[in-house]
Amino acid sequence: MTSTKSKRSHLLVVDDDKDHLALIKRWLELANFTVTGAESGEKALAVLESKRPDLVITDLVMTGIDGIRLLREIHRHDPVMPVIIMSGQAGIPEAVKATHLGASTFLTKPILRETLVEEAAQALAAHMGAESLGPDGFGAKIVHRSQVMAELLGRARLVAAVDTTVLITGETGTGKEVLAESIHRASPRADLPFVAINCSALPEELLESELFGHEKGAFTGAVTRHEGLFQAADGGTLFLDEIGDMPLPLQAKLLRVLQDFMVRPVGSTQAIPVDVRIISATHHDLEQLVGQNEFREDLFYRLSVVPLHMPSLRERREDIPLLTEHFLKQVADRTNRGIKRFAPDALRHLMGADLPGNVRQLQNLVEQCSV
Repeated sequence: MTSTKSKRSHLLVVDDDKDHLALIKRWLELANFTVTGAESGEKALAVLESKRPDLVITDLVMTGIDGIRLLREIHRHDPVMPVIIMSGQAGIPEAVKATHLGASTFLTKPILRETLVEEAAQALAAHMGAESLGPDGFGAKIVHRSQVMAELLGRARLVAAVDTTVLITGETGTGKEVLAESIHRASPRADLPFVAINCSALPEELLESELFGHEKGAFTGAVTRHEGLFQAADGGTLFLDEIGDMPLPLQAKLLRVLQDFMVRPVGSTQAIPVDVRIISATHHDLEQLVGQNEFREDLFYRLSVVPLHMPSLRERREDIPLLTEHFLKQVADRTNRGIKRFAPDALRHLMGADLPGNVRQLQNLVEQCSV
């Protein structure tokens, strides 16, 4: 299952079992891939510094730098590089963890030659396909013409194809949830739920119940069993908006879930496995909050595997005329009236105005003027 594109692809294979490394390397070379072998995670990192492979295939259990740590190091420098992890010792929890850290797939030893070649070809095809996608079809709800937004959407488009954790930063009203939903809609999870929650909108006790669920009688008012949002989003994406406002005790519980993807409802002694992609967002500077001991450092690194920054309208003023026209059309469609237009002077004023509420404020302003 190779193509002319596969013949040009360079693969890095990492395994501390020399015999298995030689076998895998030979199979892939026979499938017309260019292959470099590395007998440890340390040697793999050295290879990555000198050349950029198209795909990395690594064993999970290795002395020194293991497969999970290698995966993190790879995606720290290149968040969208496809990585296949293989192991004969790992079970479902390790496979789920590897997937949520951005692994393209997880192969259990002994691996069949046909399976290996097919998975490599599919991972490369998915990556190449994501890189070749144009702006049409991705981020359709994000109106823009600015270069800064084009670059952001280009990176987000690549990240969508990789099942990894994303942290979106940006001021209030910039459209962080719209970007998160766009990533979900372009991901392999698109047909499954996209569930969003604002972490600053609920007190700690209710937020814990909403996220993890609760059993009947777990606390006063818990008259029925409640399924949390992690379970509701199973198979899909959970969007944690304003994650910077999450209380510290709840941060510890969230970190535990992200480590093993098991949730325990309030009042229950049983943990429930979940398969959820996490996208979080905040208007805070989380690194600053970490320095002030107001946000857990380990949770910050777990959430920000791939950081994306949503620019303010001040950074994309050339998008304001396009956004204004888009919002005017929305009002016209909703009210069944003709589309209004701003006078040129009014539009120039909007482009120079201070809009601290960003896109949300501009939308409200356009609707007020239309009314």
